[in-house]
Amino acid sequence: MYTVKKIEGRAKRATLETSHGPIETPVFMNVATAAAIKGALSAQDLQAVGCQVALCNTYHLHLRPGDGIVKQLGGLQKFMNWNGPILTDSGGFQVFSLASMRKIKEEGVYFSSHIDGRKIFMGPEESMDIQSALGSTIAMAFDECPPYPAERKYIVDSVNRTTRWLNRCIDRVKWLNAQEETINPKQLLFGINQGGVYEDIRIQHAKELSEIELDGYALGGLAVGESHEEMYHILEATVPFLPQNKPTYLMGVGTPENLLEAVERGVDFFDCVLPARNGRHGHVYTSRGKLNLFNAKYELDDNPLDLECSCSTCLNHSRAYIRHLFKAKEMLAMRLCVIHNLHFFNNLMAEVRNALDNGCFAKFKRDTLEKYL
Repeated sequence: MYTVKKIEGRAKRATLETSHGPIETPVFMNVATAAAIKGALSAQDLQAVGCQVALCNTYHLHLRPGDGIVKQLGGLQKFMNWNGPILTDSGGFQVFSLASMRKIKEEGVYFSSHIDGRKIFMGPEESMDIQSALGSTIAMAFDECPPYPAERKYIVDSVNRTTRWLNRCIDRVKWLNAQEETINPKQLLFGINQGGVYEDIRIQHAKELSEIELDGYALGGLAVGESHEEMYHILEATVPFLPQNKPTYLMGVGTPENLLEAVERGVDFFDCVLPARNGRHGHVYTSRGKLNLFNAKYELDDNPLDLECSCSTCLNHSRAYIRHLFKAKEMLAMRLCVIHNLHFFNNLMAEVRNALDNGCFAKFKRDTLEKYL
């Protein structure tokens, strides 16, 4: 059940009740691609940084260790020792990024493993089977993520195929949730709006999706090369045509600025690899903007990464020390920065929720961006 508690403009403050506990939104989901956060973080670290939802990757887990193995071990929650909600993506984005290694058919996609080259087929039913075996809290429908830019006719055909695939996903999830051996018989299903940067196609697809009863509605195929302004325009045009009594999820986004702008436009679920990826390369987010720890000016800087941060990294280590760790190629450098960045993103969303609770999101957004930029 999704309950909207407060609304400010289009921004929503809500709670989604799930089989693995409530999710307070707006929420940033932490990307645990292969059932772990890159940068040597464990499930216990996720709890410490305030993570609500872990996002795991259907494609990668299917290839390694195999969804059958995860199922035998009791599902993802037991496998990675994480007792909170988990969202699994459908594998569609990863499959379609293998442009030179795949062939799209009505039944699904034939592709080659990026690990060993073996031939694999994945369609709507296969994606749902894998996500059911993983036992995730929320499954994503199998969709086609078109490239950017793409011709209008390609986008139209792709969106229509995505809708047909969605209906197959719905049927499969209903069947899987009714099976005795299913790990999570209350698995939720989110559909995905596509349409590139064509406003009319996005809106039409949103209207079609709204006619279909789903547990949530995502916007895919954004942050793939278009400008931030184009993305914001698509959100402004499309989100009002998605059900307001269900969660809205902007996939693969983004920066702190992106999150605040999208919350203002009615989005309440997010995920992105940026905080962990940037952290592993010495780029950290702070309340005053980003820092590059490889800059020489931090060599003697005994301040924490962020003077306003309460994460374990900032409470215990200086910029100078972490810079030294990177220069010495110590793994601890990556771990400390990823912990900080994930704490920063989760804390930002906690502050967003608090601002919405108190009816002052617009002021919070303005003040935060002024400091950050």
